[in-house]
Amino acid sequence: MARTKKKPVYSNDDIKVLKGPDQVRKRPAVIFGSDGIEGCQHSVFEILSNSIDEAREGYGKEIVLTAYNDGSIEIEDHGRGIPVEYNQNEEKYNWELLFCTLYAGGKYDNDNGGNYEFSLGLNGLGLCATQFASEYMDAEIKRDHKKYSLHFEKGLNVGGLQSVDYSGRDTGSKIRWKPDLEVFTDIKMDKEFFTEMLRRQAIVNPGVKFIFRQQAGRSFDVEEFYYENGIADHVGELIGEDGFTTVQSWSGERMCRDRDDKDEYKCKINVALAFSNKASVTEYYHNSSWLEHGGSPDKAVRNAFVYQIDSYLKSKGMYNKNESKIKYDDVADCLVIVISSFSSVTSYANQTKLAITNKGIQDAMTDFLKKQLEVYFIENPLEADKIANQVLVNKRSRESAEKTRISIKKNLTAKIDITAKIAKFTDCRSKNVDERELFIVEGDSAKGACVQARNPDFQAIMPIRGKILNCLKVDYDRIFKSEIITDLIKILGCGVQIDTTKTKSKKKDINAFNIDNLRWNKVIICTDADVDGFHIRTMLLTMIYRLTPDLIKEGKVYIAESPLYEITTKDKVYFAYTEAEKEKYLNEIGSAKFTIQRSKGLGENEPDMMSLTTMNPETRRLIKVMPDDIERTAQIFDVLLGDNLQGRKDFIVQFGANYTDNLDVS
Repeated sequence: MARTKKKPVYSNDDIKVLKGPDQVRKRPAVIFGSDGIEGCQHSVFEILSNSIDEAREGYGKEIVLTAYNDGSIEIEDHGRGIPVEYNQNEEKYNWELLFCTLYAGGKYDNDNGGNYEFSLGLNGLGLCATQFASEYMDAEIKRDHKKYSLHFEKGLNVGGLQSVDYSGRDTGSKIRWKPDLEVFTDIKMDKEFFTEMLRRQAIVNPGVKFIFRQQAGRSFDVEEFYYENGIADHVGELIGEDGFTTVQSWSGERMCRDRDDKDEYKCKINVALAFSNKASVTEYYHNSSWLEHGGSPDKAVRNAFVYQIDSYLKSKGMYNKNESKIKYDDVADCLVIVISSFSSVTSYANQTKLAITNKGIQDAMTDFLKKQLEVYFIENPLEADKIANQVLVNKRSRESAEKTRISIKKNLTAKIDITAKIAKFTDCRSKNVDERELFIVEGDSAKGACVQARNPDFQAIMPIRGKILNCLKVDYDRIFKSEIITDLIKILGCGVQIDTTKTKSKKKDINAFNIDNLRWNKVIICTDADVDGFHIRTMLLTMIYRLTPDLIKEGKVYIAESPLYEITTKDKVYFAYTEAEKEKYLNEIGSAKFTIQRSKGLGENEPDMMSLTTMNPETRRLIKVMPDDIERTAQIFDVLLGDNLQGRKDFIVQFGANYTDNLDVS
């Protein structure tokens, strides 16, 4: 007899409160946004932000971050040093509050003349949470003519506060810790994370030098990041020689209020921008934290730039009759802007600080940008005209691209009966995409042979009729007027990927591609093993490479390898796909009589032979088109088949001698 499982009782005693290190160690994602590598990286930024706050208040102009081989990190600054002695108000030592108590810090009174006018740290969480999440942490602090040291393991202090007299005049904090693998699923942070983080901080903290040291054996590789003029230097770096306006740098302060019944607070706004035909960058920082998701500053930029540029276009009569208004995307296509703002009151979307939500900052920044743009346009009429004209070009290109996208989607991805609508296409019976195979073959005769040799349950045949275009040498309008190409795209079913670098618009939404709509598990190019067949194969690959490159990336494209030679003996027929295989079979045959001939074209083959060598999954040979080196592939396609005439000449001069044996001079 089966025993009934007793259900657990949910009682009053089941409610628990996490205490001490468990507040973070059991649920790190609540504080750091993730228990993976992203959370571990954020813990580093929490410690770094405290050093940045000191430097921005004028205490120390150099911050050093060291990554050790054992996975530990050390951050050293020359600020005032973390207060660690006894706190009369809280009746505890400050080191206990700061290192071991969540929501304890010295940055809660920033809007009332506290120690930090603007600070990146706000919540009193970062230092304590990182300590709780570490395998160990060591702190060395210089202040008040003493050198203090603290040691923690798994979130708990070991040995209390140690101190010795210190006669040096320098002050500061040095913290070294190792993130705990019991807390984070991954703690291996690469060099690029550290260098990118420090570079961004150097951009928004002008005059502060950030030094990165990476241990390499017994020595250290060192990189320095320093921007004397901050975001203005960064914008100049971004546009290089490609800007069609000068770099503008604006600064101002505003008093903000998030709601009528809330207190006012101070907001400082720094903006650097320029316009360019080749660069498009938008970066927002608040209290030195990079706002990856923007929030209030992004809304302000969208509002102010569209409003002011639209007003300028109307005042100058630059719109056509009944023309629609510009959108922010039209501005963003040619805008390079970096904003670094600070406020004494900040509402982040969460502890990871990827966006701010202050309504007061949004309103203040919108007003500031509108007024600065208005003055800029009045004082720089030539640049204003260039900006207005370029935004109009972007707008009209976007609208044209959207019409093209809709037309492509309508023509190429409509739900149609492809069997009935596309001439000479022979479909298969199966509707299971995981087994369906499409053979693209060379002409009607090859189609006839393949149809007889195929398995009609899952193999479909599409013949190429006439000459296929070189898709790297013609524009999209001509490509989509080709019946051969549009028929193939319809049969594939997934739409096309427009390379927006080849169009007037930079908008990516012109694409009408969805890999999930692909009707085939394998797309197999099947051509004769001769020069004409190789040419057709190359043109088909070029078409796929330009219009549906993700098919190659997803491993959906194959080449059916046709045998070069058919060797017949009294008892057996051999098919050799290479010269080496031919020699191997001839050696096996030895002195026996045989005949050897070049394999016929696909259309001349018997169905049994076609099935054996080309169609049957058990015996055929397929070459998978690999995506390993997309950039190199693009270069080769451009040189051999694109408009790079000089590159093609140079390639032939350099490598042509290697291919003389393959020349078809008949």
